Amino acid sequence: MATPKAHVEEIRKTKFSIGREEANPLTEDLHQAVKNLSAELYAKDVHFLMELIQNAEDNEYPEGVDPSLEFIITPRDITAAGTPATLIVFNNEKGFSPKNIESICSVGRSTKKGNRKRGYIGEKGIGFKSVFLITARPYIFSNGYQIRFSEEPCVHCNVGYIVPEWVDANPTLSEIKQIYGSGSGSALPTTTLILPLKADKVEAVKQQLSSMHPEILLFLSKIKRLSVREDNVDPRHNTVSAIAISSETNFVTRKNIDAESYTLHLSAKENGYKFDTECGYYMWKQKFPVRKECRVDKRNDVDEWVITLAFPIGERLCRGTNTSPGVYAYLPTEMVTNFPFTIQADFLLASSRETILLDSKWNKGILDCVPTAFVNAFISLVRSKEDAPVSSLIRMFKFLPVQSSPYEGLNVVRESIKAKLVEESIVPSEPHKEQKFFYKPREVGRLMPAFWNILNKARKQG
Repeated sequence: MATPKAHVEEIRKTKFSIGREEANPLTEDLHQAVKNLSAELYAKDVHFLMELIQNAEDNEYPEGVDPSLEFIITPRDITAAGTPATLIVFNNEKGFSPKNIESICSVGRSTKKGNRKRGYIGEKGIGFKSVFLITARPYIFSNGYQIRFSEEPCVHCNVGYIVPEWVDANPTLSEIKQIYGSGSGSALPTTTLILPLKADKVEAVKQQLSSMHPEILLFLSKIKRLSVREDNVDPRHNTVSAIAISSETNFVTRKNIDAESYTLHLSAKENGYKFDTECGYYMWKQKFPVRKECRVDKRNDVDEWVITLAFPIGERLCRGTNTSPGVYAYLPTEMVTNFPFTIQADFLLASSRETILLDSKWNKGILDCVPTAFVNAFISLVRSKEDAPVSSLIRMFKFLPVQSSPYEGLNVVRESIKAKLVEESIVPSEPHKEQKFFYKPREVGRLMPAFWNILNKARKQG
């Protein structure tokens, strides 16, 4: 089996004709494909951090390891590229295989394609290449591979972005370890990405790192720890708000119909201090068959929608803002729904990842199922607290979507939830009567007057 360095040399020789007398007849096609990639990449407001987190979630991990992802930004110019700052990303995955290396040296040959059912969340074919938005020369150190790429066309074959180059120095493993371990002797994670930042991107990267939301791990099945910190000789010069987020799942699940529920706990420390109490989330995951009229080519191998709703138990963890994303496609979008719960599903996203495509028939089909999932989860919550005092039960009514959403497509969801609650008689139709599993109506009325009025008005209108 070839060594990593010999494997890289073989790719350069056979694929890009570097070191060969005859030129590769496909070089021009490769060059054009890369030009198309770069045009697409820079035309989109791609959130490179989300792409890197998505890649880490899709990676394979050794047994017994808590998957983690760490971001460190430093002013050290360890690549001798003349950069004002370097972003280093550490991931304790199994590491790059020869097949992974060959894939990353190609355009549109992701090793994850066609594996939606296996839980892979990547799909746009951008992934690692999104780092070119912030760096002109990214480095990968993994499983003995030490390579870099350049957005500038290679002088030997006139192709950029995908031509690997072996790295012997600048940076060295000892330099990387010094930054990672800060003298503690910590072993390096298997995979390290070194991204010397473009001068005009440094502040934007710092802003993205400082605004990473604590709930980012909420719907990831693998990544359990994520951290961000700045490495300055003098910590007083740090401008990035450090954060360490961890998640833990209570695996005691309750199953009924085609759904399961469990509790997830998130905790976060900002700048070394616990800035908020740990928040628990009651998670409700339910499956629905994909309706024929909602099928799309991008999901032609998917036969069921899996919708997960997260209900925060206590105050949600926030960071620098009181608003939290309300819609996830495994990772958060920027959609603030005004709903007191969070919706997760395999939505089709806009290219920027900021929103889901509300006019997509696939997404509309998913949203049509959300009210059923909500009502089932709500009834489960109420019944699980049957013997609890009313004062504690009443807190569950905070999950009702009283406020309207700025998104019309989500207001349809809200109206459907309201209608289903009326049908299920979640709240007694006669204010002087109390029904099993339900709250005293006067106390509910004091807690949720707006929603109470809406329900009564809906009943009167039939």
